[in-house]
Amino acid sequence: MANEGIEQAELTSPWEAVGQAGGQPVLIATKPGTVQAFNHLDKADTFEVDQTTEEARVDEFDGLVLPGGVANADQLRMDGAAVDLVRAFFDSGRPVAVICHGPWALVEADRARGRTLTSWPSLQTDIRNAGGQWVDAQVQVCEAGPNVSVSSRKPDDLPAFNHAVLDAFARARQAV
Repeated sequence: MANEGIEQAELTSPWEAVGQAGGQPVLIATKPGTVQAFNHLDKADTFEVDQTTEEARVDEFDGLVLPGGVANADQLRMDGAAVDLVRAFFDSGRPVAVICHGPWALVEADRARGRTLTSWPSLQTDIRNAGGQWVDAQVQVCEAGPNVSVSSRKPDDLPAFNHAVLDAFARARQAV
C-alpha cells in the first residue's frame, strides 16, 4: 500500500522480490490513477494504482507491505480506509511489513502496541508512545499476537527486509 511521496526503492525492491518469488504484487493507494515516487527529495517514477484502499479486501492477499517516504506514510495514516485495512490485515493474522516511515500506519491503527519494531529513527518516540518497543536493527521480525510483523529502517536494509518479508509471506501461505 503506497501513496504520493513513496520512497521508490522501498516500493520497487519488495515488489520485485515478491514477483521473483512467484507472487503477484498489487499497488493499493487512497485514490485511483498513479502515485508519484521519490528518491529521497527528488521526483522519480510514477506507478499505476491497481486498487484503492476502499476497494481492497484482505482475503485477496497473503500479506501487506507499507513502504516509507514521509509524505506517503503521513497521507496513509490520515486515510480512514487505509488505517482500517492495516487493522484488518493484523486482525486476520496475515503478515504486515513496514519500512522507514511505514510504521506510522501501525501507530495510527493501534497495532504497534506490544510489538517490537524498527523504523527510521525519527519514529522511535511515536512507536514507544503507541505502546511498542523500538529497536535500531536492520530488520526486526515480531511474532506478537496472531501474525508476524517485519520492519526495517531504510533503503540500505532492503535485502534483509525482502528476505524476511518473503519468509513471513511463505509461512503465512503454508499456514492457510
